[in-house]
Amino acid sequence: MGTPQQILEAAGGLLLLYAVLFDIFLTVVVPRRAPRVGQLLRFSGYLVPGLWSVWRWIGLRQSSADRREGFLGSFGALMIIVLLVAWIAGLVVGYGLLLDALRDQVRPQPETLDAALYFAGTALLTLGFGDFVAMGALARMITLAAAATGLGVFAVVITLLFTLFGSFQRREVAVVVLEAGAGAPPSGVTLLETYAMAGILGDLSQVFREWQAWSAEVLDSHLAYPILAYFRSSHDNDSWISSLGAVMDAATLVLTTIEDGPKGWAKLSRAVGGHCIEDLALYFGLQVQPELGVERAEFEEARDRLARAGFRLQDADKSWASFSRMRLEYAGQINALARYWATPPAQWIGDRSPLREPRLHVAPPTVAAPLAEPSATER
Repeated sequence: MGTPQQILEAAGGLLLLYAVLFDIFLTVVVPRRAPRVGQLLRFSGYLVPGLWSVWRWIGLRQSSADRREGFLGSFGALMIIVLLVAWIAGLVVGYGLLLDALRDQVRPQPETLDAALYFAGTALLTLGFGDFVAMGALARMITLAAAATGLGVFAVVITLLFTLFGSFQRREVAVVVLEAGAGAPPSGVTLLETYAMAGILGDLSQVFREWQAWSAEVLDSHLAYPILAYFRSSHDNDSWISSLGAVMDAATLVLTTIEDGPKGWAKLSRAVGGHCIEDLALYFGLQVQPELGVERAEFEEARDRLARAGFRLQDADKSWASFSRMRLEYAGQINALARYWATPPAQWIGDRSPLREPRLHVAPPTVAAPLAEPSATER
């Protein structure tokens, strides 16, 4: 039966191993959002947000925008290493406690817990120095389990890296493509303005269609692998949060302010995008304040820009009432996401953020309207 100390060590080791392996299982293996009970038991669910709060606090106090973006942008990749180290350390301690409880089955017998941890570490990392050898049946089984666990953890972490970088690349390709039309930081008004002045309004429905699929993929991948949300966009002034908000704003303007336009695809894109924003805000437990994020004067300025681009607009008061109502459905949530991840402020999105040195908004080059065909008399 062993002494009470050995029983406590064995029980503590088993509980720690269960906690670590359960966290790895939910973080890496389960391709969906973890159940609520599982979220409460995952120590990575406390480690990552806790470290981010400190990292964000330091990042917001950097002396320049470039240093801030570089510092905040390193967090996601760094956390993969931190999680791997934390998991390995937890497994070493767990197996070390078990082997220390079975010290009578190890030769030479570990005299201290440090020696048992060392033996567990060499077994987990499959080093096999041979200075400690398991002699009893149970100690041998634990040693073999530690070696198999070590190999398995490194294998699943490598798999996680490929999954994360694949999802990150697909997310960022759409963000960079949107920049050509929406500017950097992105703006829904600029997106509509650019397509109108370029004479390609017929392609606007394709934009909404692609961002409907993009929103669904981001919702699925970022709930299954929450660490993805901490991977910052790699281009200056770009942010996947601001890009989604810009497309939502463009869809809302099409539905409430512009007479014509791809209203069907705008409605569908807005529905899936709103679902993505709402679920992410709920998952990360963000405090959402009901806010519009747009003043009437800013809205009128946007109307003037759209009118100059050639759009036929609805009545000003009617469109403002509809726009205000529809934007309230997602504005507070998208701004909560922008504040939490300290994204570069964009038009109407995070533009009242606490960043000390926000980058200037850079609109894409204005595309001239196509020249009209010369009349018969001009010929």
